[in-house]
Amino acid sequence: MSLFWRIFLSNAAVLAVATALLIGPWVTVSSPVLLGEALVIGCGVIAMLAINAVLFRAGLTPLKRLGDAMADANPLQPGQRTRVTGRGELAKLTETFNVMLDRLEAERAGSSGRVLLAQEAERRRVARELHDEVGQTLTAVLLQFKGLADRVPEELREDVVTAKETVRDSLDEVRRIARRLRPGVLEDLGLASALRALALEFAAPGVTVTHRVDGHLPALGEQAELGLYRVAQEAMTNAARHSGARAIHLELHQIGECAVELLVRDDGRGLRPGTAESAGLQGMRERALLLGATLTLTSPPTSDGAGGTAVRLRVPICPAGGAG
Repeated sequence: MSLFWRIFLSNAAVLAVATALLIGPWVTVSSPVLLGEALVIGCGVIAMLAINAVLFRAGLTPLKRLGDAMADANPLQPGQRTRVTGRGELAKLTETFNVMLDRLEAERAGSSGRVLLAQEAERRRVARELHDEVGQTLTAVLLQFKGLADRVPEELREDVVTAKETVRDSLDEVRRIARRLRPGVLEDLGLASALRALALEFAAPGVTVTHRVDGHLPALGEQAELGLYRVAQEAMTNAARHSGARAIHLELHQIGECAVELLVRDDGRGLRPGTAESAGLQGMRERALLLGATLTLTSPPTSDGAGGTAVRLRVPICPAGGAG
């Protein structure tokens, strides 16, 4: 039954009952109206309004539920669907909305994949130019300073040595940036070694980084390994630079037969409810969407009662319908 007929027949039923009461022997109206008759009519009107309110609320609840689902829909958080109840216009509208979400998520996954592939290609290009162009130039300057340090007067030697060390530090920084843009260890030694190296890279005075990486993971594929590495890199960057964490833990292990899970946990300030997600978190959701993975961010209490953030990325490794 359509929404129109449901509302129309509900009101018609209420009016029919009221009319039957008025024309029947149960309710009489005198002139002038007696107090008892006025009370009966007033109570009847209130009862009619109450019944109408209950019927309208019941009839429009599916529409409100659909409106709430539309307001909360986010293609970066897939799987959110509205339950279809009953039949008729509202059920068809809900089904159409769910189909629209399917299309939006598929299109978002495709566009995210194209963007991320282009982004990785640009990162490789920039890393190659940093290594081949800037790195070689700084290496040449460093060699010139080394030769110059032996020929300059004694009073200038300290300044030359200082400049040489500055160039050396700059060269090390360029190489570090190039490694982060293009993780060669991931391509050469695999995901487990790349995550261990990443954990060592973020270890610093005042920040303890621990890791536990399963070295016997099944083959994940190039895209899955790159996605896991980038999510770990972004999560550890957020923990080390923005959360004020003193301890960071990185873990990668297999869940059952058909999934692997990455966990990055810290004891920093934690998530702030009501604040917009940063570009880094949006990027992690994009990668999870591309891999068909599940990304969750929580703020579980730590051992000392502080906040902290836990980033979990669960990546399926079995075909749809597989065991596990």
